[in-house]
Amino acid sequence: MSTIADNILQVGSRIQTAIQAAHRPENSVQLLAVSKTKPAAALREAYAAGLRDFGENYLQEALGKQLELADLPLIWHFIGPIQSNKTRAIAEHFDWVHSVDRLKIAQRLSEQRPAELPPLNI
Repeated sequence: MSTIADNILQVGSRIQTAIQAAHRPENSVQLLAVSKTKPAAALREAYAAGLRDFGENYLQEALGKQLELADLPLIWHFIGPIQSNKTRAIAEHFDWVHSVDRLKIAQRLSEQRPAELPPLNI
């Protein structure tokens, strides 16, 4: 049975092969681990294997993991559909948002991002 670390190495190798085949710069592709439905312990194992970026679809699940893993310097990506009533929590707790589909959502995220945090990446 392969471990999370083994899987990360295999995926990393495939990414490097694809980068070379496409003649792209070495660091032009970044692995984002989609961690929805996975326990915090699995994310900890992935972190130990070198991953730093984690994508979540479900806000409530993500917030629980963020609390449990607050001791790790993780980069959190929101990749699920965005409901207007959840923009404040997303703006406050994520570093990246990949699923902005309306100008109204982008404006709300920008307005609700705490001033002490760096700008939200979209």
